[in-house]
Amino acid sequence: MNYHPHLLCTVAFVVNLLTHCCSCCRAYVFFSSPIQKDLVAQIKRDSSILPRIGALSEMNLEYFPIDSQGFITDHERALEELFCESAEGFNKYNACLNAMATRISTVFASMREFPRVHYRIAKTIDASTMTTLRDMVPTKIAAGVWNYLSKYKTSIPEFPQTETCELLIVDRSVDQIAPIIHEWTYDAMCHDLLCMDGNKYVHEVSSKNGSASEKKEVLLEDHDPVWLELRHSHIADASERLHDKMTHFVSKNKAAQLQQARAGGELSTRDLQKMVQALPQYTDQIDKLSLHVEIAGKLNVIIREQCLRDVGQLEQDLVFGDAGTKELINFFRTQLGVSRENKLRLLMIYAAINPEKFESDKGTKMMQLAGLSADDMIAVTNMRCLCTDTKKSSGGGFTLKFDVQKKKHAHRKERTTEQSAWALSRFYPVLEELIEQLSKGELPKDEYNCMNDPSPSFHVVPTTTSTSARTSPAHSMRSRRTGGSWARPRGSDDGYSSDSVLKHASSDFQKHGQRIFVFVIGGATRSELRAAHKLSSKLKREVILGSSSLDDPLQFITKLKMMSAEELTLDDLHI
Repeated sequence: MNYHPHLLCTVAFVVNLLTHCCSCCRAYVFFSSPIQKDLVAQIKRDSSILPRIGALSEMNLEYFPIDSQGFITDHERALEELFCESAEGFNKYNACLNAMATRISTVFASMREFPRVHYRIAKTIDASTMTTLRDMVPTKIAAGVWNYLSKYKTSIPEFPQTETCELLIVDRSVDQIAPIIHEWTYDAMCHDLLCMDGNKYVHEVSSKNGSASEKKEVLLEDHDPVWLELRHSHIADASERLHDKMTHFVSKNKAAQLQQARAGGELSTRDLQKMVQALPQYTDQIDKLSLHVEIAGKLNVIIREQCLRDVGQLEQDLVFGDAGTKELINFFRTQLGVSRENKLRLLMIYAAINPEKFESDKGTKMMQLAGLSADDMIAVTNMRCLCTDTKKSSGGGFTLKFDVQKKKHAHRKERTTEQSAWALSRFYPVLEELIEQLSKGELPKDEYNCMNDPSPSFHVVPTTTSTSARTSPAHSMRSRRTGGSWARPRGSDDGYSSDSVLKHASSDFQKHGQRIFVFVIGGATRSELRAAHKLSSKLKREVILGSSSLDDPLQFITKLKMMSAEELTLDDLHI
């Protein structure tokens, strides 16, 4: 039997540690994943060590939370290892699949949830088309997860025996545009435009003596109430609300009004930092407000300097069919101030919508017109590795002819039921639509399969049921939900006061329906994480997004460039 090297190392470490420690020392060992019985037996056989084990427990925590409604399995190279690998990388393919399935499963083990496992099927399984390894990725992951879940039913105390939630497994090909297009919310723009290291933002603040500035690192995470309130807001809305917050604070504080008068009216970031020194009792409050005022200011400068409003408008016009080849060519010819990166992102969106255009030299000519390099062309070419619609029969000519006759060749339908006061808010990720279909039990049968038929006690919410009336039969199994405060609604009047985060939060999980888990193989996006938060309130069901990684646009493009462009033709799939 082959043991995981980390488990062997941990057991060896425990034995070695206790051997060299004094007799009064005790070891408390917690494994993040299941440990084989033979390894536990090694410890049990040593009578000098066993009495000194204070705890030995399996925690099933092989995943990494990214916020209250998201987690990753930390497979940064999943695109490269699963979707376009060489034959010599076959071992990496299987290893990545197995590790990912294990880590996904530990989410359900730790939360005591037993899901109904839906997955996207390989469309190319027919007599005329060869099925590749990448076509089978969701199927293989679903099978691996289901295998672990079946074991949990007999090995984990209090693990549900009937379905308590839904799990949908898809891969990155389900939406190639979401990782590339500019997302205009505060959270997405921070990570896209500010070169942040994860959630860490570095800015300059005045030193305590005021003689010089120094760099300070801050984390834009859930502990920051201003961030919680604004992260999913449109950048224009976030800027306005920050201005209103600062105005409101100054109007209620005479000392702040004096500082504003000294600054000559409008407060700059440096003036706000001086206010912190002048009003120490409000240090934390002003610190957070001034931080976000500074960030929003930087974002607006970048948006203006990089002509991102024009770029964003064309991106969304391409997606919704209001622009095409002619408009893109004209943009490349006239908008000389647009950066190479943004031209590349535009062309990648165009390639995702019109993959047939890149089967000839038209794609190369478009690249040359945009002034892009051969290295950039790799990213565009490798988009095809994620495109499930390129393997068409020779009869596909009718499709192209039909598209030419269309007045509007839209890649995505407008959502007329959701109007926004802000420009550039039309785009939505495909995942948002899929989650809504899953919630209603309306996933397309020809595209999605289910590993396990529902148990008699599992009730799919009928489509006629109102959102507010949806309840979960799973609640009768346990007195309370496990796993923490997932998807609690948060509100704020001022974005700062100590009770503002919890003021409108509901701890009554009985009002929520069964959880919906969605896992994206190949990297999730900020827009998809936002959709999880948004739909939790809309559907009255906790939506939790998982993925192999959480990627910003530049990270995704880099990963595409790392992929091999060779087609996978291995026959032995071992499903």
